[in-house]
Amino acid sequence: MELKEFYKEFHVWLIHRGPSYAAGILLFFAGLWFIRFLKSRLRSRMDRNQVHSSLQPFILSLSITALYVLLIITVMNIVGFELTIFTTIIGAFSVAAGLALSGTFQNFAGGVLILLLKPFEVDDSIIAQGQDGKVTSIQIFYTVLITADNKTVIIPNGKLFNEVIVNVTREGKRRLDFEIKLGYAAPVPKVKEIINEAIKAIPAILKEPATRVGVIAMDIEGVKYTVNVWVQPANFLSTKIELQERIVNGLAAAGVKLPGM
Repeated sequence: MELKEFYKEFHVWLIHRGPSYAAGILLFFAGLWFIRFLKSRLRSRMDRNQVHSSLQPFILSLSITALYVLLIITVMNIVGFELTIFTTIIGAFSVAAGLALSGTFQNFAGGVLILLLKPFEVDDSIIAQGQDGKVTSIQIFYTVLITADNKTVIIPNGKLFNEVIVNVTREGKRRLDFEIKLGYAAPVPKVKEIINEAIKAIPAILKEPATRVGVIAMDIEGVKYTVNVWVQPANFLSTKIELQERIVNGLAAAGVKLPGM
């Protein structure tokens, strides 16, 4: 009798619930095939669009995981599982995780935007967050710089992207500016001649755009000269040191008194 009742209940269940379970199983396997297909297409599309290599694994993993979760929830709905408690738990966990990781999410969002919008790239020299250095690595959560004095600086991407970034490499050349103040006794043509000779003696100074040397200000203490030359970003500091030394030596050799002498 018990066996008959079991078969009877199973028959009723099979009629009422069987189609839902069959549809759920078919959808599950079809969904797995579709996700694998979409994964390969997404990878090839990112390669064609030259998405940064640091960003590709994360985008792929996040997208595929979200599709798997959506597939499982859809299948559970089709077969008739009650998802109220399940969704409540997920919602509570999401809120708690969001509060705990708010700073991390900011850094992640900043990293994604940096990798997509490319305000700078690896090997660019930038000035940001009070730091001046060469970019050696761009990660999802942080960017690594090496400064001129060989210090490693790690900047969170959230702060980096939300502040001013000066990219001194992108344009391919950089203007070197400084000023010299001399007394009125120094003849202006002679001073300009000495400065221009120093400029011509340095191969690292570019011919174009043209250099500029001239009087920029005058006051009771003397005349102020401005010097503007163009260099490759990598040669900026070394050229500045060499040019200033040549100018000082040239002025001294010509008998032009420097301030404090």
